[in-house]
Order: sequence, then structure tokens, then C-alpha cells
Amino acid sequence: MTDPIRVLIADDQPLQRMGTSMFLAAQPDVAVVGEASDGGEAVRLARELLPDVVLMDVRMPNLDGIAATRLLVGHGATGRPHVLLLTTFDLDEYVLSGLEAGASGFLTKDAEPGALLSAIRAVAAGDAVIAPSATRRLLHRLAGGPGPGHPAAAESTAVAGLTAREREILVAIGEGLTNAEIADRLYLAESTVKSHVGRIFTKIGARDRVQAVIVAFRAGLVRV
Repeated sequence: MTDPIRVLIADDQPLQRMGTSMFLAAQPDVAVVGEASDGGEAVRLARELLPDVVLMDVRMPNLDGIAATRLLVGHGATGRPHVLLLTTFDLDEYVLSGLEAGASGFLTKDAEPGALLSAIRAVAAGDAVIAPSATRRLLHRLAGGPGPGHPAAAESTAVAGLTAREREILVAIGEGLTNAEIADRLYLAESTVKSHVGRIFTKIGARDRVQAVIVAFRAGLVRV
């Protein structure tokens, strides 16, 4: 039997934390290891308890979820958990910053319990999750080009190091295709695509598909 997914819940609303904790505690493959009421406490507990997944509210006092995410999974962070952002709005103004900071995706707080559980399992397995209702608008924002101070040049350099096949696969990832769908499109074995994806992530410095999509759009490889 595999070990349960260790989850830390970070939310400044006690009832939200309690409800989420009770639901997750009833799942055989999930263990709630701690609860935090703000970003600072979330960072401290994550470093102490080493959860697999942090459910991170975006808007919290003292240290918000974006800053906490950056501290936990940003450049130089050690023992990095997967962060799943939770927001009241289906495209919170800070969500893109959170994804760029290293979060593995986000869901809205009104998501169905089953969707939350599926998202936790997905990010724990190294996949990425974006609320379906927000995907199109998120891609439009990405396609709008980098904001002030965004390291677009570094991203372009990373993409320049890809082979022609790797660029082709990165474009497909940016279009939202799964490994199986990419394999069908390019007439490759799915295992071959998976190997390519791993090398692409290493070359462009992406932790998961969300990060790869951001790089692809910022580099101008994919347009909405």
C-alpha cells in the first residue's frame, strides 16, 4: 500500500480550513498533516512537516499565498512541496503571479469536493491543474506578452536550446495536449513523448506543465 498524500491546508478562514480538513481526512489516500492561518505560518509548517501538497489560499494576512508560494517552491527553495492555489474568483488577479512563482495550478474555492481531491492527487503525481473555466482567459493573459521586469529574454534563451522535435512538443504542451494526444499527433510512442517532455522541462527550467505553458507563451511559440 502506498503512503497517503501529505497535505497542509493554508487558509485564513477557520470554517474553510475545518471543512476542507474534515473532507480530506475521510479519504483513504490523503493525510492532513497541518493547518495554517496565514502565509508565514504555512511556510514554517511546510518546512517542518514536509507535506507533499500545500493547499494555499491566495489572499491571506501578513504574508499572502503568492509570496508564500515563492518562498516554498521558488528558485533555491529546498524540499519543495507542490502548491495548489485556492481562490475565490475563477481568475484572481494574482493567480498568474502564483503560477509563475512555481505553483502547480489553482482551483476556485467553490469547486466540487471531488474536483479538489482529483487536483490534489494530480499535483502530488507531478501534474498540473488549472480551473477549466479560467484556462482560456489565463492563456489570453499569457499571450499578451511579458509584463514589466519579466525575464522574457531568459525564457527565449531556454527555448532556443531545444531541438526541433522538442520545440514541436513544447508547442503541443502549450496548446493543452496530453502526452497521449501529442503521441497521436506526432506518430510517436507515448513513452517517447514522456522522455522528450522530461528533457524539455529540464532545459527550460519548468517544474510541470503549467510552467512549460507559461514559457511557451512568453517565448511566442503559441498564440491564442
